[in-house]
Formats: sequence, structure tokens, C-alpha cells
Amino acid sequence: MQQKKTALLFIFITILVDVIGIGIIIPIIPDLIMELTGESTHRAVIYGMWLTTAFAGMQFLFSPVLGELSDNFGRKPILLMALLGLSVDYMIHAWAPTITWLFLGRFLAGITGASFTVASAYIADISTKAEKAKNFGLIGAAFGLGFIIGPGIGGFFGELDIRLPFYIAAGLTFANFIFGWFFVPESLVKTNRRPVKWIKMVPGVSLVALRNYKGVLVLIFAFFMANLAGQALPSVWSYYGIERYEWSPRSIGVSLMVVGLLVALVQGLLIGIAVKRFGKRNVITFGFLLWTVGMFLFSFASEPWMLYAFVIPYALGGVAGPTVQGVISNQVSEKEQGNLQGSITGLVSVTAILGQLLFSPVFYFFIRPGASIYFPGAPYALAALLLLIAFIFAQMAIKRMTFEDDDAMA
Repeated sequence: MQQKKTALLFIFITILVDVIGIGIIIPIIPDLIMELTGESTHRAVIYGMWLTTAFAGMQFLFSPVLGELSDNFGRKPILLMALLGLSVDYMIHAWAPTITWLFLGRFLAGITGASFTVASAYIADISTKAEKAKNFGLIGAAFGLGFIIGPGIGGFFGELDIRLPFYIAAGLTFANFIFGWFFVPESLVKTNRRPVKWIKMVPGVSLVALRNYKGVLVLIFAFFMANLAGQALPSVWSYYGIERYEWSPRSIGVSLMVVGLLVALVQGLLIGIAVKRFGKRNVITFGFLLWTVGMFLFSFASEPWMLYAFVIPYALGGVAGPTVQGVISNQVSEKEQGNLQGSITGLVSVTAILGQLLFSPVFYFFIRPGASIYFPGAPYALAALLLLIAFIFAQMAIKRMTFEDDDAMA
């Protein structure tokens, strides 16, 4: 039991430090892009779109590779490689003299972006079926806490020096690499390891393999659509704050800290309680519904206080994500968790690519000079529509499935 707690603590810290690094740079990326290109906000968002697309594209291509390798060699070496690559990426951002160097850094970060894939497989390794929803919630809690600490650091130090936060992110990530090297236990026992199947490293094959899990295919589609809709926030949040409220990097950082605090509270404290009390079926239903309502309200947040208020239902909807992930994981052999989590990460990477190509241009279209309709909230309105579709498919899925906890409650 104590070893499991230690392992979960390591994974939590690993993801936390990664997200702190990501959160540090979000408030300053728009200003850095504008500094390197000389463009204004409505053009900077397009550069930001392609930078995120470069990262997500590489992550899509390499997530199944790293997931498959972790099923053979174990989780620890892949995690360490990811952490080292990410620390190098932040140093490239800190030194970048041109926008081209930012793209180089994003390509590298995407290639080594296995932390979340392998961390999810790690959690699946050490969790019972009953524990998975709660333990997957640790990932969300780490995201939330990371977005409290990271944007605060980035917003404060970014106003002192636009590049200083990248050095801080690199230092934190490398420190976690050292911690993992000396203290992390390996989670994948040798009896559950299997030879590498090279064909499964091909992204399309990895995604097609999900067809074997027929009981959750519709739920996987709902999960995909929800993640696609969720990309509206990282795609335009900073630019939205600058355009609509004239926020500074510090203001953007504070807003992300608030979002992170709510996400951490919901996913770190509420998921286990909610699943135990209401069952997975109800948690998924109301989670998707709250996601939809929160996102729709974002689009009409004409004042900053409204945006903060509408974060509450959206954050509460976050109980659905880890619960869905736990349901999916329970359908798969212990020897296939790395491949499955690589497939899921691949799906999320696809949504990051599509989300950037969808929401950033929509934002640009409705704020560009000469736009016939000025509507900065348009990306959020579109995302709400996608979440409504996800909600409908989630309802279709859970009506076809049997949940052990719901049966017990009945």
C-alpha cells in the first residue's frame, strides 16, 4: 500500500511539474510571438495556432510509439526521456532569436511528449478497476494545481523579462528528471511486459485498434468530441483576454490560476466522492452537461467577472473525463495499457490539431479589422455545440453499457 502511494505521488509530481512548465509560458506566448514577428494580436493568434499544431502533430505521431515501447521496456525510461526532452525544449524557447526556433522547440516537445501517455499507463498499472476513475483524477488535479502555480510564475516573471519564465520552466522540468532518475519505482512488472509490435507504432493502426473495444466505441467518440471542444480554451484564452478585456500577462496568469484552482479541487477531491455516491453513469451524464453549459456561457462573458463565474460549471463538468478514461481502461488487458493510453493520447493530439485549425481561425474571423460581426466569443459558442454533440453520444453510450458500481447501488 505504501509503495502504491509513493508511486502515485511520483506520477502526481511528474505531471504537476510538466503542467507548471506549460502554465508558465501560456501568459507570455502571445507577447513573445508579437515580439519576434512584429505582428498584432489578430495575427499572433495564427502563429500560436501553428505552433500548437506542430506540437500536437508530433505528439500524435509519436504517442503510440512511446506507449508501445513502454509496454516492453517499462514506464520509467520513457518518462525520463520525455522530461529531458521537455527541459531542452524550454531552453530553446528561452534562447529563440526568431519564430523558427519556437517551431523547432515545439517539434521536439511533441516528439518527447510522452509524459501524459506513460503516466496514464503507470496509473493503470498500479490501480484496481474500482480505483481507476479516482486515480486518473490525479492527472486532472495535477493539471489544475499546475495551472495555479505555473501561470502565476509566468505572469509575474514575464512582466520582468519575457524570457525568464522559460528558464524557470526548464529548471523545474530538469529537477523532476533528476528526481525520477533516483527515486521513481518501475510500475510495469516483467510478467506484464510484451514484445514490441512495430505495426502498432503506426498512428492510424493504434487508433484503429480501438475498434476492438466495441463496448465503449461510442463513449470513445464522445470523449474525442469533448476533448476537441475543450481545445477552444488553450487555443484562444490568452488572446481572448487581450482582445476583450485588455489583459496583461499578469492578468492572464491570474485567470488561469483561478481555472487551475477549480480544476484541482474538482478532480482532486470530488471525483472519488461523486463516483462512489452517484455512480459512473450519473457522473458522466452530469459532467458532460455541465461542460456544455459552462462553455456556452463563456461565449457571452462580456465582463471579466462573468468569465470567472462561468468557469465554475465548466470545472465541475471535469468529473466526466477521468471517469470515462477509467471505464475505457477497464475494458483492456493489463498488457495493453501502454498501447491503449498511447491511442488515447493520439486521439487527444488529433483534437489539439483540429482544435487549433478550427478555433483560432474562427477567433481571427470575428475580431479581424473590418469584420461584419464582432464576436470574440465565437470559438466558445462553437465549442458548446460540439459539447452538446458529445453529450448526446455519451448518453447513447451509457445506455448500452453496464456499470458495476451502478448495479451495486441499485
